[in-house]
This record gives sequence, structure tokens and C-alpha cells, in this order.
Amino acid sequence: MSTDKRGARILARTFFNQLRASGYNSNQIIGIATELIDLVTCDIRDTEKEQAVLAATKNDNPRVQP
Repeated sequence: MSTDKRGARILARTFFNQLRASGYNSNQIIGIATELIDLVTCDIRDTEKEQAVLAATKNDNPRVQP
């Protein structure tokens, strides 16, 4: 397993254990996980929109090459 995957797994397990220790039940943890996925999805969507706008702007205003 790569270092990135191990790090993500350790972070997720730590977060899960902290939630359980704080009294969250399984359904509440699933709700939190769902919210995290929604946030990531929105972030990806926003990034793709920004990149599309930049690409369109770049195509509309090509640089003059000497």
C-alpha cells in the first residue's frame, strides 16, 4: 500500500475513533461521511468550472507570438 493510501487510512481510522469516543453512533458517522463526500464533490465541480472558464478565456484571447 502506498504512503498516501496508508496516511488516508490512518487519518480516517483516527477520525472514526474520535467520533465513536465522542458518542457518535453509526448513522451519525455515515451522515458525516456523506457530508464530506458532498463537500469534495462540490469542490471538484467548482474546480472543473473554473478550469473551463479559464480555457474558454484563453481560447478567446490567444497570445500574440513574436
